[in-house]
This record gives sequence, structure tokens and C-alpha cells, in this order.
Amino acid sequence: MASTVEQVAADALTLPSDGRAFLVEKLLGSLSGEVDSTVERVHLADVQNRRAAVRSGQSKLIEGDQALRRARDALRQ
Repeated sequence: MASTVEQVAADALTLPSDGRAFLVEKLLGSLSGEVDSTVERVHLADVQNRRAAVRSGQSKLIEGDQALRRARDALRQ
């Protein structure tokens, strides 16, 4: 089974970003129980808006460790 899962993962990584995002949504949905469709729709819209902001240059991504450092600093203030 491990080699099958590894092959599926390798194949999934070759998908375009929209295909990978769709697959992630389906996989996560299979792990959790019932999902409120309204919450899911709003969350997906938020993710799409954030992705569009990054792609347009309106927002900029930062490394995870830098984000955590900023969050910790903000909490200390």
C-alpha cells in the first residue's frame, strides 16, 4: 500500500495548482465529519481571494518562522 500511496502523491504533485487544491479539499473532507456547506463556501472564497491577492502582488507571502515570530511579538505587546 505504501508504494501505491507514494505513487498517488507523486501523481498529485504533477497536477496544476487548481487540481491540487481541489484534491486537498476532497481529502480533508474525507477526514472530517459533516461540514457546514456555508462555512466551507465562505472559507473557499477567502482562500481564493488570498491567492488572487498574492498572485496580483497586492499581498506578499512570508516564511512560516517569520510569521510566527511576528505573531509572538504582537502578543507580547
